[in-house]
Amino acid sequence: MSDRIFRFGLVAASRGTVGEWAALARRAEELGFSTLLVPDGVRANPSFLGLAAAASVTERLRLGNFVLPVPLYTPQSIAWEAAALDRLSEGRFELGLGAGRPDAAGDAELMEVPYGSPGERVRQVGEAIETADRMFAQEAFRPAQTPRPPIMVAGGGDKLLTIAARQADIVAVAADGSERGLGEKLRLVREVAGDRFDELELSVNVFHIGDGEVSPWVRMFGIDPERTADNQNVSVLTGDTATAIDTLKRRRDELGVSYVTINVMALEQAIPVVAALAGT
Repeated sequence: MSDRIFRFGLVAASRGTVGEWAALARRAEELGFSTLLVPDGVRANPSFLGLAAAASVTERLRLGNFVLPVPLYTPQSIAWEAAALDRLSEGRFELGLGAGRPDAAGDAELMEVPYGSPGERVRQVGEAIETADRMFAQEAFRPAQTPRPPIMVAGGGDKLLTIAARQADIVAVAADGSERGLGEKLRLVREVAGDRFDELELSVNVFHIGDGEVSPWVRMFGIDPERTADNQNVSVLTGDTATAIDTLKRRRDELGVSYVTINVMALEQAIPVVAALAGT
């Protein structure tokens, strides 16, 4: 049995009414999901707003951004809101950070903030973590969790994965789709992390589960539905429930990936998988 324990996060934008959002948060908790993860960006509701609402109607469910595009915020505002939400939720918050999508320059223009080169945006992620650590040490910004809420860094490039390996607690790897590509990126993480690698939680995002047709909407995330058969893509679990369970177990044993984040569009198909694996 692996030393890494399975954990599942439900990824959902906070759309709809307060009642609808509260019902989804409660359901995620009842179904055994560890976290409710909310995407962030100016074309969606602010993630902290949805997470605060979810915190008020749940007791055990952990809550996280998926993920904050760091260039659209100041490091100080990220730390301030993170500490506040961690206290509000009584220590259930997980801070998710990313360098921003390549197509998010329009969001930055709308917010009238600079959107630097990929290298500059990656450096901003590291600086945001350093700023948060400094602010969390101050009484006014001290979070409920000590010394800080877990920090997830999501990305696929070598530079951002290097930041994640050195400074994060959770590494969410955006691979090229194949297990081979995922393995190569995780080898980099292992090399950079060194002795702290075993302390890192490794995560992959999933958009589809089951033997049904893979919806064309996954193309928005760079996935070709025609190239997902036989679990060719790590973000698409094809086959029946038993196959999905076996695939996730094998990837945990071979690659160390134990934190599986699942898009809300695949919620119903995920239920038996979560029931079988969560906490094992």
